[in-house]
Amino acid sequence: MKLRVLVVDDSILFRQVVSDVLEEIEYVEVIDTASNGQIALKKIEQLQPDLVTLDVEMPEMDGLTTLKEIKQRFPQTQVIMLSSLTKQGATTTIQALVAGAFDFIEKPDYDDSAESEKHLQRQLKRITNTLMTKEALTRQGRGTVTQTTDVPSKENKQNSSTEEVLKRISAIHAKTKIKIVSIGVSTGGPTALPVLLKNLSKDLNVPILIVQHMPALFVSALVESLNKISTLPVIEAQPQKEVKPNRVYIAPGGKQMKVSKKPGNLNPVIVLTDDPPENYCKPSADYLFRSISESYDASALGIIMTGMGKDGTAGLKLMKQAGATVFAQDEASSVVYGMAMEATKAGVVDATFPLEQLAQEINKRVKQK
Repeated sequence: MKLRVLVVDDSILFRQVVSDVLEEIEYVEVIDTASNGQIALKKIEQLQPDLVTLDVEMPEMDGLTTLKEIKQRFPQTQVIMLSSLTKQGATTTIQALVAGAFDFIEKPDYDDSAESEKHLQRQLKRITNTLMTKEALTRQGRGTVTQTTDVPSKENKQNSSTEEVLKRISAIHAKTKIKIVSIGVSTGGPTALPVLLKNLSKDLNVPILIVQHMPALFVSALVESLNKISTLPVIEAQPQKEVKPNRVYIAPGGKQMKVSKKPGNLNPVIVLTDDPPENYCKPSADYLFRSISESYDASALGIIMTGMGKDGTAGLKLMKQAGATVFAQDEASSVVYGMAMEATKAGVVDATFPLEQLAQEINKRVKQK
């Protein structure tokens, strides 16, 4: 089986470059190209591709408008946005991700054409590999994974309701007040985070720290977008700023973020570093979670959400060892069930919830006395 791809870009040169790079991936077949959105929609109807690579900025019908038409008319077709590294390009890309694009790729800006192709190949191979895995699992008919560490396995033919699991969690943590919420999220985050943040309590009275895997320019656009719907103010994290309740702090792209408690300070401060990537990620959820385990012990709530890879699992293990509570987004509501799956398999997740329910469960756990 091959992933059938339609390449859409108004630049003849870039269409050729993207097509050539994709053709080098053994499980990918480029079935056609298109120079604008209107032509692309006709070809999607005729060819039924699995994936469309879509330029953000195009004449006649731009990428965002085209994407919305694709998601309405051809919901099974996945879309990757190709975005220029500009503020406008970043803002439009975030809008596209919220509207249902699977992921995005930054258009390379190298003088060396060989280096540009390597950049494209790394990004395209990562995303197409994930899509192939997702498609294979769909074809196998695997059901939604909602297993928790407190629930007996299906093999034992025992069933425990979510309510029973939460009662056990409440009993375990009844004497521990949550003082911070930390979240790790990647692919699918720009779609999932608005759902989460708009349903959080306005008087949660704890800080929320988020690692979303995303380049610097795009994080700024994401923060701007989230502030339009979030019940709490969303801030791009700044170094040496005190972590305050009822604030959502998002790690800047290209920096590692952690918290550190200083003598005499009531609240810990945010520390941003140029430490190396972890799990190929900078910022990394593991990096943040590790610092949370050191500063908050059992008074922390860790959340692992949709995303590729396993970033977050090692840090959540340390949080669990310190007594923290850990929730995960379920498979059915995840764009990619990777990070949450790895944490669940590692046995560090207390309970798994659909995205629409996750904010409600965070509210309940944080306000639990």
